[in-house]
Amino acid sequence: MPYAPRYLEHVTFISLIIFIFMISPSLCDPRTSVANVSCKPRANVANNVDLIPKFTQVMETLHDFIMENKSATYEMNTNAPDIYGMAKCHNDLSQDDCKLCFEEAKIKLTKCIPAPGGSVYLDGCFLRYEDYNFFDESILKNSSIYVCGAPTDITNDQYMKRDFAARVDRAIANVTSMSIVNGGFGATIVKSGLLAIYALGQCWDYLQPEICTMCLNNAGDMLRKCLPAAEGKAMNAGCYLRYSSNKFFDDGALVLADKGPTKCKNVWIIAAIVLSSILGVFAILGAFLGYRRYSQDKGGTNRIHKIPLALETSKLNFKYEMLEQATGGFDPLNKLGQGGSGSVYKGILPDGKKIAVKRLLYNTRQWAEEFFNEVNLISGIQHKNVVKLLGCSIEGPESLLVFDHVSNRNLDQLLFDKNKRQFLSWKERFDIILGIAEGITHLHEGSKAKIIHRDIKNSNILVDDELVPKIADFGLARRFAPHKTHVSTGVAGTLGYLAPEYLLQGCLTEKADVYSFGVVAIEVACCIKSNVFVSDNGSVLQSVWRNYKLNKITESIDSRLMSDFQEEEASRVLQLGLLCTQTRRFSRPSMSQVVTILRNEEIEIPTPMQPPFQNSSLLAPPDTSSSSITKDSFCSEWYSTDGISIHSSEFASISSSQSGDFSTCENSRLLKIA
Repeated sequence: MPYAPRYLEHVTFISLIIFIFMISPSLCDPRTSVANVSCKPRANVANNVDLIPKFTQVMETLHDFIMENKSATYEMNTNAPDIYGMAKCHNDLSQDDCKLCFEEAKIKLTKCIPAPGGSVYLDGCFLRYEDYNFFDESILKNSSIYVCGAPTDITNDQYMKRDFAARVDRAIANVTSMSIVNGGFGATIVKSGLLAIYALGQCWDYLQPEICTMCLNNAGDMLRKCLPAAEGKAMNAGCYLRYSSNKFFDDGALVLADKGPTKCKNVWIIAAIVLSSILGVFAILGAFLGYRRYSQDKGGTNRIHKIPLALETSKLNFKYEMLEQATGGFDPLNKLGQGGSGSVYKGILPDGKKIAVKRLLYNTRQWAEEFFNEVNLISGIQHKNVVKLLGCSIEGPESLLVFDHVSNRNLDQLLFDKNKRQFLSWKERFDIILGIAEGITHLHEGSKAKIIHRDIKNSNILVDDELVPKIADFGLARRFAPHKTHVSTGVAGTLGYLAPEYLLQGCLTEKADVYSFGVVAIEVACCIKSNVFVSDNGSVLQSVWRNYKLNKITESIDSRLMSDFQEEEASRVLQLGLLCTQTRRFSRPSMSQVVTILRNEEIEIPTPMQPPFQNSSLLAPPDTSSSSITKDSFCSEWYSTDGISIHSSEFASISSSQSGDFSTCENSRLLKIA
């Protein structure tokens, strides 16, 4: 029997997919557009510098809680100043979308530190921190925040204008009453002919129903001031309310809102709809399996065009089905960990080779060729201190990265996990620190394109059975052409390990990795996390700095080592860690210089001139007012010429041929690995 034309089978399959999305109640939009960002004045920044490490710890704690509950509050009042944090995702967001929204809000909120407070409203979540307990607030005290969209095209028609206003008013009233009895969440549609008004309301979980009512009513009064605008958003300290003539939420929001008892629902109709949806899913699944078998019967000739020909024939290309089978269908028992860009699973290939498979949160199949080119670049990196990237899969329902499996665990677990921790001798710690430095140096200088990792931290350092460290998780890596040494980019990474110029200005160079390495080196030597307070006076970085100024820096070394370490070597490691975490990046060495210092005890380490970063005012060059610095001038503090770095004479004795990493910040087209 002759097969149907190729275009016909594609139209059929695409139609089925469209049908799936039409009936599916699942959500797929994290709604990360910014509605409002508000930071308190920084007039008393000098008195609030201790908020910075506390802010980091509060954000990490909120992250852990919100992944399960979509809502979290946390207070930290061990010593002044106190800090209180709160995060809330709208109830209709999925867990994955909630995570994406929270991460985006956290990045936006970093712009406020070290101010004593700030808040971020995205269209799908809310994040706030203060130096006082604000949990009982429901309405903003000082000002009413509402944002209005563009005017509608009916402003000249008084009848249409009144009708539009009436429908907006009805939508606001409906969603307010619905939210009060439905756990603080409501969504509704008010339709008349072609005109539809969509509205969504969300109260924070800690509000009582009567307080939620007051908050939403106040927000509704603000929204009515937007009429006849096509959209309005109102934001209070305890709630969020929005209307729009365009649909901005998925049908799942309506299903979730309909669970409340505000309307008499026909249970049998709902059950019939659910049953029909289930039967439809099974029918579509059968059609999909039939289509896949049909494609396989044709020898896969219709599949090649979906991905680049270079990838189709490359050894870097893994079949999705093979990886799925290797991981036991991504069995939770095989899960090795959760990174910022996806989950990692242990797998065994048919030939017995052990692998680690990373499922990416972001599906990059629409950029298949560029994604493959990045994989091709990273896979060429071969170094004993860098995890080997074996390849990828982009032809299945999600994008996957395939790495060599490292049999032990990560450095964070080795040092700090009470169930997996292992006592390390000083020699083992020194070898690990040196290995990490050599791995980062290879990323920066060992390949044709410079690779900046951006997320160097203990949990991204895997350790094998021989305690050899291997840098992993390139989910945040950036590739630079040889002539591109700077980029102003969106901040991504882990608070506590981010270089100040990257955190506050978004200016990324390889010195950001140097800063992160300095934090890791100090953590390994002292066996204390940088975001944990070792005393009332601050973090381990600040403690090491104080001991350094008192000429007793080795007192910061892990006390469990007793006297079983080389004092001179330990002192050099901690001093180098302080040098790498200098506020101004031109005061930090390059990673190749770090390796040279660690290997050669005869080289004198330049003196660290500043304590670890606490105050953004320290970022200003000595002869420049911090108030007049722009991002571009900040990124251009110095430059390199003829292979010798301006302002780097302090390192000339180490490597006069090392070119500095500072030229004018340039916007460059970068590809994201995950």
